[in-house]
Amino acid sequence: MKTTGTLRTALFVPATRPDRVDKALGAGADVVIIDLEDAVAHALKSEARETARKKVKEHAQRKLMVRVNALGSGHNQKDLDSIINPSLNSIMLPKVESGEHIREIHQRLLDAERNCGMPIGSLGVLALIESARGVQNVFRIFSEAITLDRAFLAAFGAADYSLDMGINISRDGAELHYPRSRIAVACRAAGKEPPIDTPFMIDLKDLDALRADARRAKQLGFQGKLCIHPSQVGPCNEIFSPTAEEISYARRVVEAFEKSESEGIGALQLDGKFIDYPVVERSRRIIRLGASIDPAQ
Repeated sequence: MKTTGTLRTALFVPATRPDRVDKALGAGADVVIIDLEDAVAHALKSEARETARKKVKEHAQRKLMVRVNALGSGHNQKDLDSIINPSLNSIMLPKVESGEHIREIHQRLLDAERNCGMPIGSLGVLALIESARGVQNVFRIFSEAITLDRAFLAAFGAADYSLDMGINISRDGAELHYPRSRIAVACRAAGKEPPIDTPFMIDLKDLDALRADARRAKQLGFQGKLCIHPSQVGPCNEIFSPTAEEISYARRVVEAFEKSESEGIGALQLDGKFIDYPVVERSRRIIRLGASIDPAQ
């Protein structure tokens, strides 16, 4: 699992549709998530596990993740036993609500890694925060994660969160401002990478509304967005990537500051803007992000 700030898009595909997995890999998403949870009826769970296992092996070294069922669902251990193999590099765990959930999935993955002869701690976890309890405990959850030798990243799931809260999701997403803010701040406070935002589900054909929703998430500190249709991938990749102009300006900031610093000056103005250490560090992050997306930059 990427944890370097380049996970802009993660595209869901039902495990019951193996043909869509192949197509999704060509959609341009940074990660494709084969879904064993909400997209799969209970009667089809066993069949879906086998499909996911085959696809992970078929597309080894590709950008694939599997969303397993929640720890208390009765399906989680069966999912892990079926899908974990050396071709898999990460899972998505839904309904994470406590540090205990983090410790439990960590132990289950340790057991699976040993059984499969995989490096210990090699499987990453995208932990889905999608309830009032999860939002309330998010700092504790990822403070626990930081103590473990495993890559953990947060994602927000607004569908189950809104169900838990008894609210409706609006087009402007005003009711999601608090959970988004809390998740983003908590992840950074716990020393984790920025989280991944919830899918936009209001109207799959309204790409302008999708863009507006993605910009809101980016402004709050999210690094990318979950997607539920291939048409959402391109706009989200664009929004969560720095533009050529932003990269060019960031380089100018760094060059001007380094020159100024070498002369014993720790702050300066560039194009009428005040430049100091936080601005320079932000510029360096933009440059690194651009290079991670396109090494030619």
